[in-house]
Amino acid sequence: MENNHIKNLSFLLLATLFISTSGVLGKYIAMPPEAIILFRALFAATFIYLFCRIKKVNLTIHSKKDKISFLISGFFMGAHWVTYFYALKLSNVAIGMLSMFTFPVMTALLEPFFAKQKLNIIHVLLALLVLVGVYFLVPDFSIEKDEVKGILFGVFSALCYALRNLITKKNVTNYNSSAIMFFQLIIVTVLLLPVLFISDISNFGSQFPFLVLVALLTTAIGHTMLVNSLQYFSVSTASIIGSIQPIFGIIIAYIFINEVPHKNTFIGGSLILLTVVIESIRSKR
Repeated sequence: MENNHIKNLSFLLLATLFISTSGVLGKYIAMPPEAIILFRALFAATFIYLFCRIKKVNLTIHSKKDKISFLISGFFMGAHWVTYFYALKLSNVAIGMLSMFTFPVMTALLEPFFAKQKLNIIHVLLALLVLVGVYFLVPDFSIEKDEVKGILFGVFSALCYALRNLITKKNVTNYNSSAIMFFQLIIVTVLLLPVLFISDISNFGSQFPFLVLVALLTTAIGHTMLVNSLQYFSVSTASIIGSIQPIFGIIIAYIFINEVPHKNTFIGGSLILLTVVIESIRSKR
């Protein structure tokens, strides 16, 4: 039992590492956010479809109710990705990722309405500790207009992400995690098809390798692993443990695009890591 918990926890942390590459890639890819997400969803759906065919994963949707659930969760996933990438473009990797990481607070407060359970005060306290960590992690609060917009986009992205995860949680026991991601990615792709006619995609060729990377590593692998983890953890637990993602993202940004973190990063990072350790131990019980 203990080995299974360690395995599941390691799986969730690895998924978090893969997903955290979205910060640098979202900032680096020279295309409008909605265009990036269209190709991200399209390519990732292709990768997952091929995987499902090789592994003979059933891609049949069982009921009309499930179709509606996938439609809604797919919409929120698309909205989360587009607004998150706008946050990255308008500010920087640190501010974009950290403002989006208000989602554990939103998840902890919203989950009782979805799961018909009482509000867990421990989740709320840990989520508040994450917020304090985020406060210290943001390098400078004397922010300019674009950075303010970036934070607002990030917070709205967090709300969409929390709703997507909560809706998805209801399907994880009835469908393969790869199938769930495939259905949601198809919804995102269809919703964003008009982007082909209204956005500038003239540099698609030069950005193609990076679009494939964000589709394969961040989305097809990372998000599928995250969905799979929801079988073993509550959404609140997965969200709070996933709060280590900004730490990964800031480190990756420092290595690849030379974004140097502020000294407060160490204070905020320590607080976020503390919540990860506490929730990891608590979720084992």
